Amino acid sequence: MMSSWLKNWFQSQKQTRKFHPFWIVLVVMATLAVGGVVWVATYLFKVEEVPAVPAVASSAMPGEAGAQTGNLPATDKPAPLSVEHGGDFSPPDPEDIPEGEFGDVIRLGKNIFTDTQTYASAYVGNGLNCVNCHLDAGRKPDSAPLWASFGMFPAYRDKNKQVNSYEDRLAGCFRFSMNGKAPPLGGKEMIALTSYSYWLAKGAPIGVALKGRGYPELKQPALAPDEVRGKGVFEANCAICHGADGQGTLVKGRYAFPPLWGGQSFNAGAGMSKINNAAGFIQANMPLGQGGSLNLQDAWDVAKFMTSHGRPADPRLAKK
Repeated sequence: MMSSWLKNWFQSQKQTRKFHPFWIVLVVMATLAVGGVVWVATYLFKVEEVPAVPAVASSAMPGEAGAQTGNLPATDKPAPLSVEHGGDFSPPDPEDIPEGEFGDVIRLGKNIFTDTQTYASAYVGNGLNCVNCHLDAGRKPDSAPLWASFGMFPAYRDKNKQVNSYEDRLAGCFRFSMNGKAPPLGGKEMIALTSYSYWLAKGAPIGVALKGRGYPELKQPALAPDEVRGKGVFEANCAICHGADGQGTLVKGRYAFPPLWGGQSFNAGAGMSKINNAAGFIQANMPLGQGGSLNLQDAWDVAKFMTSHGRPADPRLAKK
């Protein structure tokens, strides 16, 4: 109950109808009183809310559970694979070769690679160019592209039982695939080819076996590879470019399509002389521009037919 003095004071204010500073004190006191009551009630009855973790449906796709619990950012589609985890690598476009002296060396390397007969003739012993086994100027996946090889060296190679540099690997190509001799280390040809490979591998990780490296490793066919069946596949699909005798197609003294066996082809120490490499390359890339059109059995059969023919000897087996 309001005290008599306060009641009398209110009555006097009503009669005089004049503002008195004591009104401000009353308003402030009343506000503090109400605020105090609210704070006490909140403190006594406060319940800390814990957000519930939504249940994840059993049919959730990989990554969706993480998105729902906040551990991973939610995405509508899975993020594309990085190059390190199996994604595709795209080499730079030839038109983007830089200007200046370094660009000139890169262009020389590309020229050596695509026209070895002209730009490195002193080191070639047959009618081939590097591009015959490494298609699209060393750019095409599944045909031993340079960009996938460069970052994997130095590496131990069972072929010569030692650690090889990238230059050693290039030297082997001249010795076996080109049936010739290696350009000197530090010579303009080797520096140019290394520079071109380096430039093609721009942005690729080091020491990662990139998708499209080398030649595909095919499953074994249902039937053992057979030369007779392979001859039929060759005649129907390959002879039009490589000739009925497998000796390639000459145009003005140069091979427009390379010989597959014989004295002008790769020797018996080359990787392509192994049936598994030949089958993988053929299935992925041949006939030219129609890669994947031959089935597994046909690819193995025609590889057997090709590798069964005579060719120059492996120089490692030559008598000293």
